[in-house]
Amino acid sequence: MALSADRPVGGILFDRDDTLVVDVPYNADPHRVVPVPGARLAVQRARAAGLPVGVVTNQSVIARGGATRAEVDATNARVDELVGPFAVWCVCPHGPDDDCACRKPRPGLVLQASEVLGVPAEELVVVGDIGADLGAAAAAGAQSILVPTRSTRAEEIAAAPTVAVDLAEAVALVLARAVERP
Repeated sequence: MALSADRPVGGILFDRDDTLVVDVPYNADPHRVVPVPGARLAVQRARAAGLPVGVVTNQSVIARGGATRAEVDATNARVDELVGPFAVWCVCPHGPDDDCACRKPRPGLVLQASEVLGVPAEELVVVGDIGADLGAAAAAGAQSILVPTRSTRAEEIAAAPTVAVDLAEAVALVLARAVERP
């Protein structure tokens, strides 16, 4: 599957856990950050093509009291060191029952990243491993690519508009639709 041929792409937003780094549930320990194989190279390739790259991530560990925002920020900084750098980090600190506008699959994180990057949401592609990532993209008017993992449900794969085998393929699909930004 491919991205829409009639929509230019001006930036990529990645999910953090199980997309850029190996998922450690509720991780807020920088020492436990391990990049997904090929993540650094895929992100470098996108940046080298001139695309702004960012991260949109739900981190309910904060709302659950398992970590502070500073601990999550330190973990994200480690991801930035190992995989990035990223132009923007948008983090939802809320829990599933908090009814916030930012928790994926709601559009808040994607819209916030769009504003910070100066790229219209409809020109962004969200790359993630579960339906909530794709739902946030759709709700914001962005496109999406699913990179399935062991955690991805079969119905999420079936419903995904675009599926890539890994991050390298996802970035290649994006680069095929990328536009030069002033």
